[in-house]
Amino acid sequence: MMNKLSLSLVMAAMLGGSLQAQQGNDIVVNAAKKIAPVQSTMWGVFFEDINLGADGGMYAELVKNRSFEFYKPLMGWTPQGSQVKEGSFLVLNRGFAQEANPRFLRVLAAGAEKGKFGLSNEGFRGMGIKAGLRYDFSVWYRQPEKGVTMYLELIDEKGGVIGSTSFVPDQSADWKKGSVSFTSNATSPKAKLNIWFEGNGQLDLDMISLFPEDTWKGRKGGLRADMVQMLADMKPGFVRFPGGCIVEGHDLTVRYQWKKTVGPVEQRQQIINRWNAEFAHRPTPDYFQTFGLGFFEYFQMSEDIGAEPLPILNCGMACQFNTAEVVPLDQLEPYVQDALDLIEFANGEVSTKWGKLRAEMGHPAPFNLKYIGVGNENWGPQYVERLKVFTKAIREKYPSIKIVNSSGTDPEGERFEFLNKELRKMGADIIDEHYYRRPEWFLGNAARYDSYDRNGSKVFAGEYAAQSDRTVSIHNRNNWLTAMAEAAFLTGLERNAEVVHMASYAPLFAHVEGWQWTPDLIWVDNLRVYGTPNYYVQKLFSVNKGTHVVSALSGGKALTGQDSLYASSVLDENAGELVLKIVNASGAGVNRNIVVDGLKRNGNVIKLVVLKSAQLEQVNSLDQPKAIAPAESALQVKGKKISLNLASHSLTVIRVPVKK
Repeated sequence: MMNKLSLSLVMAAMLGGSLQAQQGNDIVVNAAKKIAPVQSTMWGVFFEDINLGADGGMYAELVKNRSFEFYKPLMGWTPQGSQVKEGSFLVLNRGFAQEANPRFLRVLAAGAEKGKFGLSNEGFRGMGIKAGLRYDFSVWYRQPEKGVTMYLELIDEKGGVIGSTSFVPDQSADWKKGSVSFTSNATSPKAKLNIWFEGNGQLDLDMISLFPEDTWKGRKGGLRADMVQMLADMKPGFVRFPGGCIVEGHDLTVRYQWKKTVGPVEQRQQIINRWNAEFAHRPTPDYFQTFGLGFFEYFQMSEDIGAEPLPILNCGMACQFNTAEVVPLDQLEPYVQDALDLIEFANGEVSTKWGKLRAEMGHPAPFNLKYIGVGNENWGPQYVERLKVFTKAIREKYPSIKIVNSSGTDPEGERFEFLNKELRKMGADIIDEHYYRRPEWFLGNAARYDSYDRNGSKVFAGEYAAQSDRTVSIHNRNNWLTAMAEAAFLTGLERNAEVVHMASYAPLFAHVEGWQWTPDLIWVDNLRVYGTPNYYVQKLFSVNKGTHVVSALSGGKALTGQDSLYASSVLDENAGELVLKIVNASGAGVNRNIVVDGLKRNGNVIKLVVLKSAQLEQVNSLDQPKAIAPAESALQVKGKKISLNLASHSLTVIRVPVKK
């Protein structure tokens, strides 16, 4: 049920809407006077491996614990068959001799028969398998004497075989990679993989892997295509990665270290995911980071979808909500060097150490990195003193790189005020502000940036999400009230594009059976994906970005909540269109005239896109993915004024062709 505060908010909005319908003040747009350019990076996405966002999500690997590196080495695996006995499967640990990937599985077969001696892998909440699709199996193995055959089976929820093949490992004293492909004959959202062994002998196995063929751009060992497509459809200006709190780690031993996420996949060092046991209400002991989705893949995906990469690096501080560990200033050099080396990895010539590695991974051309973040949601004087060391080093060697700095966890309060002051004194390029607040905060802060210094540090609205209940509540929902409130706030960001250069919702992805945090922008299961109303709000702003801010005034004032209306307007010089975004947060329809000054309309047809719901608690779901979705139409207009009825509880995007 809607709580009292939300109900009061809606009632006030409805009263305001009724009054506005009577007043009918024109919205006057000065299309010829450009206030400020809209940055190409204005609307983007923020990816963090939370809620099974990477492993079990966008990284398309179907096998869980493929290299036996979980703290329980056989987690995800179940020995099965009447011939299995003590010692049949041994996990060996090479320790420091193979630090990045120490463990492997030794199979000891003695007269093993198919169906009587094997292992089963459960996948990530099951394996999503599609009928008629090819599946690519691979494994690293070592077999002193040839004698064991492997039989692979995909099993559906009822135990039926829906795809199978065999693999015969060669005799090899050294580690060798083998692969085989087969096709599924049925669809199953909760399949598992059986591996049966036949024959005699010792067989060592590592990196047991299974990928679908329909990965993004068909890359083997790649990303889940439908999830990446949701991002590509948004036309984001940037991708911020890899987080988020996983950058910090609950302590520094499990901080994100980008150098351990590049190079051959089998040599990337897996660690526990810091969301593994963060919340007592959603313990996830099987949540690890394999780094199959590593920094190279993040850069590559950003390039694929036309977005600027924005990597965030650890600044020598662990999560301050957990351990608050810090690296002494006199030991910070390796952390700073990681930042400098990352820029070389992204932009360096192939003759450099890290540029050479990028080329070896398949991308000789530079990624043209322009931004780098130092620290995630860190705060306090300890952050500032470490940030100064990073800033000096980066600006000396790479003066063109823009540095993103944290303003802490909240958009106001002592932490924020301290950092905002200190960072601006430092001449920070971009300050990252975060907002996890209730809908009324977003509705009440559409004018937040109206008074910010136009010539000072720029703002990255790096993590925003309206909370239907409260932050870190399991009862938060991506309902229409939260999305509409965010839309109102985004008009304020767009109006102030001279100050705000980047914005992104957070978190991005969530698996319906593997989430730790809600709300989230996009939800998935093993086979399906859907966008929330919040997704469609950000998408509408992103695909209707425009090139320059122009004024949209009513009664000589910007619409920042007067009578429950919020508005922003941009000129899209590339398309030759004026784009107006209006939120009607009231419970009544509002009749308004739009008057375009400065430029003449090019024809009498305008385009309308409306996102709305009469039910503020309405959500989208896997079964009703477009319960709330944009509806497009065209409107014939005559005369100078464009008369519109702005539906109750709606976001309306109006595109008006204008003559250049």
